[in-house]
Amino acid sequence: MRDRITLACTECKQRNYISSKNKKNNTERIELKKYCKFCKTHTIHRETK
Repeated sequence: MRDRITLACTECKQRNYISSKNKKNNTERIELKKYCKFCKTHTIHRETK
């Protein structure tokens, strides 16, 4: 049931992180505040396709 997802920075649009989520329990897209090595700050990262 768990699928791999990619998280992309909302500022620079770089895809930085890979994670997994249970699509049965969480149908909406995930947003996490993580460190972006390209922006060199903590920014919001959103799930991409």
